[in-house]
Amino acid sequence: MKVENPQHDLYNDTEIVKAALCLKAMSHPLRLKILCVLGSDSICVQQIVDQVGTSQSNISQHLAILKEKNILGSKKQANRVYYFIDDARMLQLIKMMRDVFCSSH
Repeated sequence: MKVENPQHDLYNDTEIVKAALCLKAMSHPLRLKILCVLGSDSICVQQIVDQVGTSQSNISQHLAILKEKNILGSKKQANRVYYFIDDARMLQLIKMMRDVFCSSH
């Protein structure tokens, strides 16, 4: 006789794995800073560089990781690429993290 675990039904393993991968990608200090800068905005790479304070190539590497993990989306306008948080759940998480960790007080 198989004993059902009522807690198991509350969680979707696929979503748990996705969340873990996203949190791992976000755990780098520079990537977290980028996400705090982005918030709900769509910002070009140069604006991110100006606000975060490191080289464009360094920012681009970290943006690529966040994009690969489906945390960020991007759109090209003329000769600029704009990045944005592409998932409503991630926006919610980033907002909470900004409130807790990125505020100036």
